[in-house]
Amino acid sequence: MAVYIRKKPREIPPPSEKDWLKDDEEDFFLQDPDQKRDALPQPFRMINKLVMLVFESAMEIIARREMLREAQKLKVEPPKCFPTAEFQVTGRANCLAVSGKYVFVGLSVGLAAFKVSDCKEVCAWDAVKTEICAIHALDLGNGRHVLLAVDEMGLVWLFCFHKESFLLIKILNEVEDTSKQSTCVEVVLSPEGDYAGVLLQDSTKAWLEIYRLPKDSWLKEMEKSPGAAAGLACRERRSSWTSAKSLELHGDGSAEMESPVSATQADAKLSLLVLLLKVKPPKPITGSSFKSPLDALKKVADGSMLGLGYNHLIKDSQWEQQEAIFRSTYREYLEAEGERESKEEIPRHATFHFLLPSWILQVGPEMKVQPDVPAGISVHWDGSHNLCLYLLNHPLKEKVDSDPKPHVVWPCAAPIACSAVSSCSRYLALACEDATITIWDKHLGYPLSVTAILEERLIRSIHFLRSSAAASDETPCPGTDPACPIMQLLVLCTDSSFYLVKAPRAGKSSITLLADRPEDPNLAVSMVVPVLAFPSAALVFSWDGTVSLMNTATSQIVYCFSTPPSHAVASPWQPVFTVDSVNWCLLLRGDKQQQADALAQTRASHSTIFFFDFNSYSLKEAFPKEPDLPLKSLQDLPWIERCNIFLRDRQQSLLGLREQLPDYWSWLQAQAAAMDKERQNVKGQKKS
Repeated sequence: MAVYIRKKPREIPPPSEKDWLKDDEEDFFLQDPDQKRDALPQPFRMINKLVMLVFESAMEIIARREMLREAQKLKVEPPKCFPTAEFQVTGRANCLAVSGKYVFVGLSVGLAAFKVSDCKEVCAWDAVKTEICAIHALDLGNGRHVLLAVDEMGLVWLFCFHKESFLLIKILNEVEDTSKQSTCVEVVLSPEGDYAGVLLQDSTKAWLEIYRLPKDSWLKEMEKSPGAAAGLACRERRSSWTSAKSLELHGDGSAEMESPVSATQADAKLSLLVLLLKVKPPKPITGSSFKSPLDALKKVADGSMLGLGYNHLIKDSQWEQQEAIFRSTYREYLEAEGERESKEEIPRHATFHFLLPSWILQVGPEMKVQPDVPAGISVHWDGSHNLCLYLLNHPLKEKVDSDPKPHVVWPCAAPIACSAVSSCSRYLALACEDATITIWDKHLGYPLSVTAILEERLIRSIHFLRSSAAASDETPCPGTDPACPIMQLLVLCTDSSFYLVKAPRAGKSSITLLADRPEDPNLAVSMVVPVLAFPSAALVFSWDGTVSLMNTATSQIVYCFSTPPSHAVASPWQPVFTVDSVNWCLLLRGDKQQQADALAQTRASHSTIFFFDFNSYSLKEAFPKEPDLPLKSLQDLPWIERCNIFLRDRQQSLLGLREQLPDYWSWLQAQAAAMDKERQNVKGQKKS
């Protein structure tokens, strides 16, 4: 029997609310009159729907996390590698660098040097109590090292480390007027320590300075004055604005440190470095003032200068007309996005690399070229389509050219996002903002591979890996590599996904997805770094503090470098570490677990550096070296390689062609001037 029986005759009741939803109205009139509860009125039905929607969304998130948790349980955990040694430093460690048998640490109170063998401190410099934010070190041989350190104020300190003491040579960007002080953005040392590049900027502009380091003169001068090189004076001579302060702080530092050795500049008398180039950002292209192509041709002084786009025939009125047409055509889109003044800003950052001699960087016969000394640099500014190449082997001038012109210009179809140079400096990789990646063989002068990421992703960084096909230690890379090496490029995108690009000399290139964008934000990749000690090896740093070693050939994580349970990786979004491919080790900074917050890290009086020795783990078994490819005879090679060898031999037979280019260019300019003169004569005859 029904629980609820109507006493009145059955009829359709009138609506009680005017704001009912349409889909609910139909369901309401078709309900069973014998139901126990009536439908909820508004606005309670809407509230009920919102609550159910939130509940269903929460259940979906819970189910997704459960699936991820179950997948993590089923996943095989890679073996963990714990540190083989550790040492503490006074203050907060901001940066690390390994050179030879020494580890240099940039601290919040100066510099410190430790031995790699026993991790014992051998030297410290804290004369002015300045915080070192970046450091680059290089072994010059005979127990001498060159260091470039950048402090918190953007000053670049040049040191020479010899006989376990720091020797200050010069502060590169120091000026007497502090209002004109420039700050350092980036500093790079050439592989053999012959050159140094410093990217500087002030409140209005940015520029790049290239210095030549007289390392041979330093070695001779240190041998002649061993007392100065050993830092026997133990004092520092600064400029007028830091001398009093440095002497006072040096006394305090001597009382704190056990065996402090400060840099000495008064007794050293080392040769100063030479400024070679001062490269400025490219100027914006403006309207042309040339009246004819002959005027533009005569304006160009060197044929290798073509590519920047300055010598053109487009007038300002033409650009204004084109801009007006564009705005009238896409007016509705511009109004929707909010029209803003599009003023071209001068770039503030540049990426540059030192390049060894190659076909694209040929110098004149009067300049001596050494195969292991850089012959030029490659520079590309943010937002620029052009890769500019500058020669370093040119006669020194009394006054450095304030706006040197590049010797070679490579225009690209899209702005260059990032670039990389292989360890042998033979291969150059360019990644553009449209996700196009090009690998150039500078020795032969043609692109080895051109590929692109099909997904709409922005490239953050690219790195060359050590190829297993060209991993022979006895075979140098620049010219006598195996018959068909495969170059490998590691590509990291802004969404934490990274790819592997393989570019063989013969055949098509391939691109492989190593890791997609993670669902969990804590698993986002903050940095990937190649490990040149092993073929196809790369370190992967995650936001949760995980440091993994991946075999890119199999896309598998083979090992995890873990700190002790009492410590965690410091600032995993920007880890402090260095990889030494000579001593086969990884140095990583860790902080105690109770110092996880940023305030505790800044107040920490000590930092712990963990030392991971690759020889203590079975890493060689995880990265087996493939046998070297045997050198094939010309008859056994494919036709593509035969053509490459033929073109290479053809290029060698045309060594004198570049010497004849200035003569051809002068002849072309003379012909243009003669044609211009003849045209003027014809105009004069017509007027008369």
